[in-house]
Amino acid sequence: MKTNPRSIISLGATGVFLFFCAWGVWFGHNDFAIRSANSYLGFLKEMFWVLPMMFLLIGVFDVWVPREIVERHVGEDAGPIAILWMILLAMLQAGPLYGAFPVAAALSKKGCAAKYIFIYLGAFSVMKLPMLSFEITFLGWKFSLVRLMFTLPVFITIGYIMGRHRAYVVQ
Repeated sequence: MKTNPRSIISLGATGVFLFFCAWGVWFGHNDFAIRSANSYLGFLKEMFWVLPMMFLLIGVFDVWVPREIVERHVGEDAGPIAILWMILLAMLQAGPLYGAFPVAAALSKKGCAAKYIFIYLGAFSVMKLPMLSFEITFLGWKFSLVRLMFTLPVFITIGYIMGRHRAYVVQ
C-alpha cells in the first residue's frame, strides 16, 4: 500500500499541535490550551461535515455538466457575461473559503478560463449571500454597497491580470 507524503505531514502537524495543547494544559496554561484545542476541534468537525458534501456536489458537477457548456459560458472566449456567471455562482455558494478551491479546480478542469476562476475566488471571499446578510444586518446597506463597489472591480482587475499572467507562463 502506497502512503501519501501529504497525509503523513498533516498527521504529524496534527500530532504536534495536540502535543502542545496537552503540554499547555500540563504546565499551567489551561485556559489558552483548552480554548485552542476547542477551536481546533471545532474547525476539524466543520471540515468533516462540509468537505464530503462539497466533494459530492463537485462529483455531480463533473459528471452531469458537459465541458462544452462550461467552455461556452465561462471559457476564454466567453466575454463579459462570464463575470456575471462567476459572481452569481460565488454568491449562491455557502461555506468556508477552502470549499471554493475544489469548485475552482473542477471549473478549471472543465475549461473555465483562469481569469474567471480568480474572479470567482475573489467574489466568493467577499460576496457570499450569508455573509452579506450578516454584514447588512450589522453595518447597513450603505456600507455593504460601498464595500462591494470598491472590492468587486479590484477582484475583476486582479482576475484579468492573473489570468493573463497564467496564460503567459503556460505558453
